[in-house]
Amino acid sequence: MKIEQIYTGCLAEAAYYIESNGEAAIIDPLREIAPYLKRAQKDNATIKYIFETHFHADFVSGHVDLAEKSGAEIVYGPTAQTTFKSLIAADGEQFKIGELTITTLHTPGHTPESTTYLLTDKDGKAHCIFTGDTLFIGDVGRPDLAQKGELTMEDMAATLYDSLQNKILVLPDEVLVYPAHGAGSACGKNMSKETFDTLGHQKEVNYALKASTREQFIKEVTEGILPPPQYFAKNAAMNKHGYESFDDVYEKGLTPLSPDEFEAMANLTGALILDTRDPQTFAKGFIPSSVNIGLNGQFAPWVGALITDLKQPLLLVCEPGKEEEAITRLARVGYDNTIGFLSDGIVMWQSAGKDLDTIVSISALEFEQVLNNNENVQALDVRKPGEYESEHLEQTLTRPLDYINDWTNEIDHKETYYIHCAGGYRSMIAASILKARGVENVIDVAGGYGAIKSTGLKRTDFACPSKAMKA
Repeated sequence: MKIEQIYTGCLAEAAYYIESNGEAAIIDPLREIAPYLKRAQKDNATIKYIFETHFHADFVSGHVDLAEKSGAEIVYGPTAQTTFKSLIAADGEQFKIGELTITTLHTPGHTPESTTYLLTDKDGKAHCIFTGDTLFIGDVGRPDLAQKGELTMEDMAATLYDSLQNKILVLPDEVLVYPAHGAGSACGKNMSKETFDTLGHQKEVNYALKASTREQFIKEVTEGILPPPQYFAKNAAMNKHGYESFDDVYEKGLTPLSPDEFEAMANLTGALILDTRDPQTFAKGFIPSSVNIGLNGQFAPWVGALITDLKQPLLLVCEPGKEEEAITRLARVGYDNTIGFLSDGIVMWQSAGKDLDTIVSISALEFEQVLNNNENVQALDVRKPGEYESEHLEQTLTRPLDYINDWTNEIDHKETYYIHCAGGYRSMIAASILKARGVENVIDVAGGYGAIKSTGLKRTDFACPSKAMKA
């Protein structure tokens, strides 16, 4: 018996490979399927089933392409409806993988079709559960993503409570819990950095599982949930109805363009120029109107949160050799319209004598001097609301990057704005977006709040309501 967790940190996503006696199964695969095919080939195994725990909202699954290339059957739990060939399993239905048995446990609540898969060994002993977004390590799935008709978030939370109580918590304490996500995912609010645990330990430490009543559970899991990123519903639709072949997406996107070709393509198509280099490298010189979302951070989720049109044509500026990675990570969240990249990166653009723009980046100490010498500084903290509320500078306004498309209409294009986040990644994204939208005077605070804490600037541990962003 082989069970491997294939964890992708930049998405905080876990897929699983299971093998026994030459038969294999994949649970919740990512869009690029070559690793799964190679893994099965290494074991001389045939992929028999692709189990989907639910219609994922935060990434596009590789189920359709993987089924086509492996011949495996796609399995969903009860109530799922797809427009491609799939097996909709009954609650309690069993599937054989060599000597192993996988049993379908319908666990609605996160979504109506959410399903947990129980794996038992050759002796019939319960070994582990693949819980998808039903149960995380330290948390449970958010209940607000798939409300239907008159069903409310509270209704879905009540359903989730029943699923946990009746299907999962009745299993032996030694059963291993393998979820679909870890810390950093927007599918929950309190996920641990650990990516698996025993069910017994989760009963002891998971706040949601310790709720003594249904009412307490509903209150705790619905409290403090931020609105989901805009791309979630679109990714869920792609997972339900199918999508363009990843091979075709890859071939289209991996088109090298000279500076002249790149410029012409941008003008012809209205493509968004997406610069994936590190923030401080970007600041020193970039193509005017380009947006910086660096590959060194949570690249795909931020693209999904900020670029509202999945079909938006994209032109990439990357460090040479990083183009394939960028295209792959974009496709994971449904951005399939990359139409080319700048050959040899920004160096070639500069050598061709093309225009470059810059963003001023100052140190935390320089920022301290600015604030001390001027009472009317426009300083924006683009961290999440919870980060701001826990501690912030008294002189900063909260303007979360997540909602930049909502608050940019408040910006005075003639003002100078100083922008910081926690470490410098998000502030450069915000600065580049404001620049692209015509705000010339944006200044990044390098190192973000982490560096600012070493200065003498006065901090507070409570949110100032008068400065909170309007809902």
